[in-house]
Amino acid sequence: MTKKDIVRTIAEQIDLPQLRTKELVQRTFDALIEALVREKRIELRNFGVFQIKKREARMARNPRTGEKVPVHAKSVVTFKPGKEMEARVRELDRASAEPPSPPSGDAQQPPEG
Repeated sequence: MTKKDIVRTIAEQIDLPQLRTKELVQRTFDALIEALVREKRIELRNFGVFQIKKREARMARNPRTGEKVPVHAKSVVTFKPGKEMEARVRELDRASAEPPSPPSGDAQQPPEG
């Protein structure tokens, strides 16, 4: 799903022009980014937590050459899903793990003869 898809979905749901909806979605994203940079953490109930964490410098390995390469320390954004999101994602796993139920009805009866 892209930002354009999100805009289209929201615009249809609340009957707003897509240009206006796009502006609102972009301002929401901008506000989230600003808050994350300023506060280092955003907690959205039932959705999840975005957090800035510091990764220490380390030595890595170039997979092609095997050569050791220094990786500098950096800040990264992490995301931990909320309980509601976790539960909905787990439903996908359960649905795909269930064996298909046998069809009901007369269509599966062997022909008499």
